[in-house]
Amino acid sequence: MVENSELRKAGLKVTLPRVKILQMLDSAEQRHMSAEDVYKALMEAGEDVGLATVYRVLTQFEAAGLVVRHNFDGGHAVFELADSGHHDHMVCVDSGEVIEFFDPEIERRQKEIVREHGFELVDHNLVLYVRKKK
Repeated sequence: MVENSELRKAGLKVTLPRVKILQMLDSAEQRHMSAEDVYKALMEAGEDVGLATVYRVLTQFEAAGLVVRHNFDGGHAVFELADSGHHDHMVCVDSGEVIEFFDPEIERRQKEIVREHGFELVDHNLVLYVRKKK
């Protein structure tokens, strides 16, 4: 199974809860899930994994580089698999929906601004808080 090799590669022991949580994150329609979202989805699928276990496993996955944690303003932490390249986010302030996007021009300008100020870009995280036009 792919999940088993991913866990081993990340230096984690293959356990049933870890496999189930990784499968859930991989197959979920929603790409950004809170620990509670993962727990509810597991319960709906008939899996017996406790909420504390979900929190613990997600923290282990984050430390191992399997998931990325986002703490968007006004909300709780959400996790996404660390399987895609760099992208930025828009968060709808009304619905909480998270939209991923990538814009080469924004990326270029950020690097340019950093250089103009005499720095080197190490990492960045751009989040735009949006609302649907009425």
